Amino acid sequence: MSVPAADRGATKVADRAVRRIAGRAATEALAPGEVRTDRSAASVRGRRARVDVAVTLPYPAVLDESGERVRSHVADRTARLTGLAVPSARVRVRELRVRAAEAGEPDAAWAEGGVRARRPWSARRVPVAVAALVAAAVCGVFLYDVLAVHAAGRTPARWRADLMEWLATHGPHRGVWPGAAAAFAVLCLGVWLMVLAVTPGFRGRLPMRPPLPDVHAVVDRSTVAALLREAVSGLPGITRARVRVGRRRVTVRAGLAFGELDPAREALTETAERVLASCGVARTPRLRIRLRAEPGWRAPERSAPAREGEK
Repeated sequence: MSVPAADRGATKVADRAVRRIAGRAATEALAPGEVRTDRSAASVRGRRARVDVAVTLPYPAVLDESGERVRSHVADRTARLTGLAVPSARVRVRELRVRAAEAGEPDAAWAEGGVRARRPWSARRVPVAVAALVAAAVCGVFLYDVLAVHAAGRTPARWRADLMEWLATHGPHRGVWPGAAAAFAVLCLGVWLMVLAVTPGFRGRLPMRPPLPDVHAVVDRSTVAALLREAVSGLPGITRARVRVGRRRVTVRAGLAFGELDPAREALTETAERVLASCGVARTPRLRIRLRAEPGWRAPERSAPAREGEK
């Protein structure tokens, strides 16, 4: 019995093999270690194969370009290794992962002064809205009265005439204190608006060291205080802890119920410094530790050294 020539030496590639090849090809599309395959599937029909790969891509990156590179590489690599036609390869991005920065790169850049973190600028929506509404209301009232006088031929409003007369007779040149007080209030308001215009605001936030170029991050001072308070309260002997985080100084006040003061102060300082370093603040604030013994605290008794000859 003879076998047809078309069936001799035919090799069938299993779905499992195609699935593994496609998953491996996805990890080779970009730089080594940047793409991770979460799940892959393949279906072989004759000499054609369809593959489906779920991947994790690096961030920051142009997602459409990275996804297209992964898709084209998976299709070409799978077709080359299996000998099958891969008309389409479906790539789904399930997760983004921040690129791992080189060791020492952020700290070195910060030490050289190449990267400087600043607080973000506040939009000042509330002061701007209040000032705009007040100015619009005052100008609208005056404009209505002026138009009524010049366009409709009406007499000026009594309140405007009284106001002009009062300003003429109670100006600062006459030494009357109400006019001087009003002028001083307007001056203070102008200075306050100027300060708001030239300062960034967000005083309750601390800038963090930028992990990557063009990346700006901040952390709330209340968050840093909560982290410090939680870490300090877990130390042995510490019963209460109060933390105040400023822009340039951090003050930690704690009470000691038992144990020696000097070792407890050293442990408190070490823990606070470690937490501050983990927060990644651009300018590490000065640390101030205040440790006091609680009213019921007693100095630990030191055991007397054993006498010579005693067993």
